[in-house]
Amino acid sequence: MDGVKWERSGHSIVRRDFLALGLGMAAATVTPSFLFGAQSPSTGAAVLGRRKLGALEVSTLGLGCMSMSGTYNLPPDRQQMVTLIRSAFDRGVTFFDVAEVYGPFLSEEIVGEALEPLKGKVQIATKFGFGGLENVPGPGQPMTAGRRRDSRPETIRRAVDGSLKRLRIDTIDLLYQHRADPNVPVEDVAGTVKTLVQAGKVRHFGLSEMSPATVRRAHAVLPVAAVQTEYSLLERVVEPEILKTCEVLGIGFVPWGPTGRGFLTGRFDEKSTFEQYDRRSSVAAFTPEALKANMPLLTLVREWAKKKGVTPVQFALGWLLAQKPWIVPIPGTTNPRHLEENLGAVNVKLSPAELQEIRASLSKISLVGVRTPDSALKDQ
Repeated sequence: MDGVKWERSGHSIVRRDFLALGLGMAAATVTPSFLFGAQSPSTGAAVLGRRKLGALEVSTLGLGCMSMSGTYNLPPDRQQMVTLIRSAFDRGVTFFDVAEVYGPFLSEEIVGEALEPLKGKVQIATKFGFGGLENVPGPGQPMTAGRRRDSRPETIRRAVDGSLKRLRIDTIDLLYQHRADPNVPVEDVAGTVKTLVQAGKVRHFGLSEMSPATVRRAHAVLPVAAVQTEYSLLERVVEPEILKTCEVLGIGFVPWGPTGRGFLTGRFDEKSTFEQYDRRSSVAAFTPEALKANMPLLTLVREWAKKKGVTPVQFALGWLLAQKPWIVPIPGTTNPRHLEENLGAVNVKLSPAELQEIRASLSKISLVGVRTPDSALKDQ
């Protein structure tokens, strides 16, 4: 059903919006903002609080900006993305996530343009770790395709100088190593970033898709503020070891893909297909077999969303927020309606008993096309 649209009052409504509209009407609580200018479907106006990633304070939800350069979609209009980013800030979002490899460079440029008037009021995270950025991946390929891992000191310094220029800032709030470089020990990477912190170019250090052992080694050289890895109701292999490591060391955790690459929005079913340019076209969890096998999870999400009077994606994000107070999801979107809907997740309240009940239900659902438990113990 991907790509199916309904027309109402001159607005094009994709399936996710249609589901949100139906929930809002059935619950008789709020009216979708994209139709009448009111709040999106949720349990009330979204009021974003603050959370800490190590010593870095950010908004409870961040905004992932990868798709603004085209990943799950064709590249959107740049000025529309600038407007969306500023709209997110107006709604309380101060944490924005990019990387030099997104585009490459384009997401950083868009975020830099959007947030230049807001210096000192926002926190920007970006990432280094790849060479061969001139090799643009083909349609549907991962952003790393045709690019080599490169975290040599000179590459890190060059990447940081480029990011500072594109982001139009003097200091990067949170700098991640995007992926491990098998040729450069993480201690050396942390040491290079430490010199950049001392030079005033970087405030905090982060790691993306690293094993618990690698996190501990890096943290011994330079405190790690945040670890970023895929985590959602669909992808939960980080829970036993990665999250435990973060808790012990006082490190924040930033889930990417917190909506399961859109699966948890209720937008797709077992008949969904994907255009070649859509990254999901080559992701194991989005094959017809996996989509069909994973429908029980989506049924569970819908049931709980109905119980709480919210949309499926709000429940999915609210569940993540309820796991730990130092978890800050960064759902990405290029759609203003979806931005507002996502932010409504901060109003989802789940009691300890409800979380236990959800966990018990999850344990009975076998998933297909997801990461294996041993993958969480390796650098990705």
